[in-house]
Amino acid sequence: MKPKKEFGRTEGCSRCGRKRGIIRRYGMHLCRQCFREIAPQLGFKKYS
Repeated sequence: MKPKKEFGRTEGCSRCGRKRGIIRRYGMHLCRQCFREIAPQLGFKKYS
């Protein structure tokens, strides 16, 4: 008998642990709220 598949998010934000709204691009694993807070320090710029 094979193990039961787990559904849903297994890992959350690497900063706060939130499981919703995760940005996984470039291996960041940040929720969108944390991303907005630290994006300027990471080198992202906001236009308009």
